[in-house]
Amino acid sequence: MNSLAHPQLRFTPTVKDPDGPRELILLGSTGSIGTQAIDVVLRNPDRFRVVGLSAAGGRVELLAEQALTLGVHTVAVADEAAVPALRAALAAKAAGRALPAILAGPDAATELAAMECHSVLNGITGSIGLRPTLAALRAGRVLVLANKESLIVGGPLVKALARPGQIVPVDSEHTAIFQALAGGSRAEVRKLVVTASGGPFRGRSREELAAVTPADALAHPTWAMGPVITINSATLVNKGLEVIEAHLLYDVPFDRIEVVVHPQSIVHSMVEFTDGSTLAQASPPDMRMPISLGLGWPDRVADAAPGCDWTKAATWEFFPLDNEAFPAVELAREVGRLGGTAPAVFNAANEECVDAFLKGALPFTGIVDTVAKVVAEHGTPAEGTSLTVEDVLHTETWARARARELAAG
Repeated sequence: MNSLAHPQLRFTPTVKDPDGPRELILLGSTGSIGTQAIDVVLRNPDRFRVVGLSAAGGRVELLAEQALTLGVHTVAVADEAAVPALRAALAAKAAGRALPAILAGPDAATELAAMECHSVLNGITGSIGLRPTLAALRAGRVLVLANKESLIVGGPLVKALARPGQIVPVDSEHTAIFQALAGGSRAEVRKLVVTASGGPFRGRSREELAAVTPADALAHPTWAMGPVITINSATLVNKGLEVIEAHLLYDVPFDRIEVVVHPQSIVHSMVEFTDGSTLAQASPPDMRMPISLGLGWPDRVADAAPGCDWTKAATWEFFPLDNEAFPAVELAREVGRLGGTAPAVFNAANEECVDAFLKGALPFTGIVDTVAKVVAEHGTPAEGTSLTVEDVLHTETWARARARELAAG
């Protein structure tokens, strides 16, 4: 079995840790994961040094400030039109500090991901993170993976490149499983239990969900996230993606990956072992903990995030998932079993349907219903062993176009 991420499997990166701080490249530095990773780095200058940053290009002032504060040697920006503004921002803020080199264009993050460092944190949002993921793996770096889409849409490609233990996950659910797996051998694992907050609509019936508005769906009870992932959490599409991700990361069959609703979001996921014991990882919702574990693995980073306050009374609840009201998880299981380009269809169609919902063109329940139609039209894909990046991108283009057609009615 090829376990891409398992705590008992230690991958030795091409670039070994220097005597000083571990060198990192952060992709998606101006997003939520990137900014929190920088917070971890700045509070631990003896542990980490960032040598490269990438961003889409929409927040050049922040990117320039990050680059100069961290003293990186290279900045990559996807939008070439943003380069003049980035240069100007760097020059204005430099105050005598050395200016970094700038890479620009759609392949800039991919080029940066292959540069010399110890670890690459991929915090890019969406399947555009696939090429940088592959570049980091090909270069022999430790891949600290927050960009779940690149693994989901390019599963066979990633598995063909990644050596066991080369990927350290950052999703709170998968870093929880990663830690719990240290409590036993692979042969002793009975099932993985992925927790879900249930989103803002836990307990509602499918009929009640039909009237949900975008404003309702964007009000997540636990996490502050971007609009797409917030809607994905409300539909539980995000949990379906995490089931596929867990299967790919840990090589556990889909029928041994369970989803349970846990509204408090303190237990981030669990592993049940063959003797009946279950190990859970618990901490208050704070992404700096899984980010720090990914950056520092196999060592923890002290005081990365607050722990549970055991002096206060608390109640943790767990509920079974209502698959009738929230069919996204079962659809994701079906897609994961199909493999090949089917996960790319699922992910791309969903992004288009979320956009249509936010614009008022689809009802809330129509998001997953439309995704299911696009998946059904795609049919059974060919074996994924011959999958290429071009196959994934071509399939995504078709799925997006078809989802837009169906959403337009």
